[in-house]
Amino acid sequence: MATPSTFQTVEATIADVHAAYKTGKLTARQLVQTYLDRIAAYDKQGPAINALISLNPRALEEADKLDAAMKADGFVGPLHGIPIIMKDQADVDGMPTTMGSVLFEGHMPGRDCFVAAKLKKAGAIFLGKSTLGEMGAGDTHGSLFGSTRCVYDLARTAGGSSGGSGAAVSANFCTLAIGQEGFASIRRPSIWNGVVGMRPTAGLVSRGGVYAGWPSIHGSLGPMCRTVTDAAKLLDAMAGYDPNDPITARGVGHVPESYAALLDKGALKGARIGILRESMGYHAEPASDDFAQVTDVFDKAVRDMANAGAHIVDPIVIPDLKALLATRAGSAEEEADSFREYTKGSAKPPFRTREDVLASPLFAKAMPGVHQRWKAVHTTEKRRAYLEARELLMTRMLAVMADHKLDAIVHKAVEHTPTLIEHGIKPPFVDQKGAPHINTFLIFVPSVVVPAGFTRDNLPAGITFLGRPYDDARMLRLAYAYEQATNHRKAPATTP
Repeated sequence: MATPSTFQTVEATIADVHAAYKTGKLTARQLVQTYLDRIAAYDKQGPAINALISLNPRALEEADKLDAAMKADGFVGPLHGIPIIMKDQADVDGMPTTMGSVLFEGHMPGRDCFVAAKLKKAGAIFLGKSTLGEMGAGDTHGSLFGSTRCVYDLARTAGGSSGGSGAAVSANFCTLAIGQEGFASIRRPSIWNGVVGMRPTAGLVSRGGVYAGWPSIHGSLGPMCRTVTDAAKLLDAMAGYDPNDPITARGVGHVPESYAALLDKGALKGARIGILRESMGYHAEPASDDFAQVTDVFDKAVRDMANAGAHIVDPIVIPDLKALLATRAGSAEEEADSFREYTKGSAKPPFRTREDVLASPLFAKAMPGVHQRWKAVHTTEKRRAYLEARELLMTRMLAVMADHKLDAIVHKAVEHTPTLIEHGIKPPFVDQKGAPHINTFLIFVPSVVVPAGFTRDNLPAGITFLGRPYDDARMLRLAYAYEQATNHRKAPATTP
């Protein structure tokens, strides 16, 4: 049965859906079917956004169960009947986890990751799994699916590595989406697809059952939503301690009863906001035209925050910022342990170790970014220099905030507009251009991005609210106040 004409699915929020359920204007089955119809019309045909790798074959059945439960006893939880799309890096029972790679094609882990289990208990319906930068690396290109398109310009990349989640929620293929970020993988595709994105402070959200989790601590699952309110509600249901992901022990005592309940459209009034203007984006080109266009949008956002009552400190300077960020280095041992930790929990992993992957003839088919990342040389000296720089940069950032009595630091979400797909899949292999990574360099800080409008070329840009460790609630409050004062979110014309 089609969704009743009285309910507008496009741009629908959790509150909209729940209000329609309560009045009988909508059922979970009708909503799921409408999203499936939109996916059928726009994901592989029409504009061919190519944001999804797989769909949940039981989605309609799960919707029917929730409709029956509501008739009997009301909502089963705070996300009752809310369709969600998960980045295909986290396990959801009944669907494959492929990492967008031929290496993991058909991989059925046979379990829910910790977060998926929590969300199902809250009443959510997993609609499908989204595309990603292959093996969680870079913009959203993969040997298993090709490339995902930006919903505002089909010739351009959706960003990455959570590009499928960003494109899917912007195109209204779902109510909510989830990404994963270890570098800039939630924030960049969120802004390049005109939605809100959040990489929570490490330790708030478990990575149990998620590729690239413990003992690595850079990556975190996070909300990708069309509104800050929905992002806060989704984080409410995601956060929590998981003994199988020891980093979540750090989050204990830092989670409020509800992030959503703390939102306040007047939060910018009197707030002290430091403006970080120094270019720090990956391979950024400050002399380029699109960098200047993003700067114009950013300047207007700063004025809008001041008009909303914020006290602007412009600019702030963090000593040696770029030099410290340049020390970033991985750990081969940590990555190898993380791979084994993930595969040992899978029912039928195609590989047990990274060495098995590198020895596979399929590895040659992986995207160039995977080869570059997996064959990177990690030295003890580089790792030690990074760890020392991480501590120093955290201290210097917090000192700047203390000296200026700041509530948050605001910087450009991405310093460039979406790059062309053609330039990402052929030399010079442009990837992640303009992405700031100060938050994932520091790891234990929250970062929320919000749309700030469009450039002269009609491409999306946004701003980031960056805060102190575990000050996630304040970043959401400030982002919400900015969103409510400006309302820059605009549904893409490519998926009407």
